[in-house]
Amino acid sequence: MAKLGQSEIRKVAVELVKANPGGIRYQQLRRAIKELHPETPDNTIAGSIYDLDVRLPNEVQKPSRGLYVPTNGQSDSVKESDQLTKPADLKREEMFYSPFAEWLRNDLNEATVASSMGGAGLRAKWGTPYVVGVYKPLARDRIKFPIEIISAEIKIDPHQPVVAFGQAVAYRLFSSKSYVVMPRTITQEDQSRLEALCMLFGLGLVLFALDPLDPQFEIRVRSQRFEPDMFYVNEFAERLHQHNPDVFQELFG
Repeated sequence: MAKLGQSEIRKVAVELVKANPGGIRYQQLRRAIKELHPETPDNTIAGSIYDLDVRLPNEVQKPSRGLYVPTNGQSDSVKESDQLTKPADLKREEMFYSPFAEWLRNDLNEATVASSMGGAGLRAKWGTPYVVGVYKPLARDRIKFPIEIISAEIKIDPHQPVVAFGQAVAYRLFSSKSYVVMPRTITQEDQSRLEALCMLFGLGLVLFALDPLDPQFEIRVRSQRFEPDMFYVNEFAERLHQHNPDVFQELFG
């Protein structure tokens, strides 16, 4: 059999990725192509598939280093917390996103600019904060510094502290700071446990009143600053840019 060209290799690679909806790693994909077409040089295969997600984003995505998944399977996934939230509750919950973004920027002073992501937004199970803030240097700052992403997971259901905590931890992949935002109707036991967990894991904790006109956000634990993984920072930025270029420009422009 004749050796494959680059476009033919990518076509085979896409078929293999789609045959593995749970994902296939780079080395596995490379070996599978080699087994199917042994006459094709290893270097040609490697050079054709290393950026498969960049060349064919509508068919293949790379949610983590070295892991390829079908785009449809990835983009259709939603956050587990969204699945636990009724549509009416989610609509009510969204009423607190913009007030919190404003509070994060103007009261807590942890973000230069902040924006509501509007519910499921990016539709990615591992990384869709309800509110995203960016702390970045201004033109008047004499000493410039790297930008920081601040993420927040907001819940109006007081019975979901574990779900909120898990999402906020996941946001640390691409965020310098991450906040859990829960209503004051949370039980004292859950609040105590959540405060302890936030201190252990460096998350911030904010409580608020269930009144969108006067939520009275109250800081309980201030988030620690962490160095995010730049792979996931860029992955988040790319998803945001594709989903809403205007919000991307507002935050990072």
